[in-house]
Amino acid sequence: MMFRPLALIALLSFSVAACGRDPPAAPRPANTPAASAPAPSSPGASASAATAPQAVEQTSGEAAQAQETGDSGSDSRGDTALERLAALTPAQQPPAGRWKVGTHYIPLLPAQPTSAAPGKVEVVEVFWYGCPHCYALEPYLESWDKSKPSYVEFMRVPVMWSGVHRAHARLYYTLEALGRSDLHKAVFDTIHGRSNMLVSNDDARTLEMDVAFAQAHGIEPEAFKKAWNSFSVNSSLQRAEELTRRYKVEGVPLVVINGKYISDVGHAGGQNELVALIKDLTASENHR
Repeated sequence: MMFRPLALIALLSFSVAACGRDPPAAPRPANTPAASAPAPSSPGASASAATAPQAVEQTSGEAAQAQETGDSGSDSRGDTALERLAALTPAQQPPAGRWKVGTHYIPLLPAQPTSAAPGKVEVVEVFWYGCPHCYALEPYLESWDKSKPSYVEFMRVPVMWSGVHRAHARLYYTLEALGRSDLHKAVFDTIHGRSNMLVSNDDARTLEMDVAFAQAHGIEPEAFKKAWNSFSVNSSLQRAEELTRRYKVEGVPLVVINGKYISDVGHAGGQNELVALIKDLTASENHR
């Protein structure tokens, strides 16, 4: 996995080390079923990707390497973000307090519509199953999700950069369509704990690997295949593609708060800090 710095965001020099938008090559088809023999690790994957701990508290220095990034070569959010922010009315300004705009989080300009119900505050995590940083953050978000206020709606969106990302996104939405979102952690564990990427260079083989995973967790193969090819899953993939563009996602994991603010582990200063930031910004949004 190749690491390189994230482009400047909103005139800041904060950077993270991460893999590029082009993912590691998918593993070649294995000769044995995925359920019994893990697929080989991708050639470019680092050792840490296969052994990323389930919950690792990061120091502020380590947090600077806690994101997988795309490689656009430029800041797609533009150098005028903070200038535009300064032009907002007082009622539109981000909340003051512990968290500093431009340091701990970035305004998403223009703000994007959310899918949350009226009176609710939406939190979106953009992630990739193959990202070790997403894997390390997952227990923190899972714990927060269980205790979050009733006014917060949390949703995950798989990033849609390339074929490998799209294949993992299809698996995510297939499990969701089958009512088996409880297997979200199991997918992460399979990829990072067992070095089985659950994706191949061949679409048919990818489906076989996904079916083997699903069957090992009690899902009938035909039911899985039907959902995998369903209209609802394809629609969800189109929506994820749209959100990846709308949020201008250059790195994951990325958190979007109420369509207005974005942050990540590096900006917040750590995993616990990111959760604290989410709590504070959602509370502020709820009182507006």
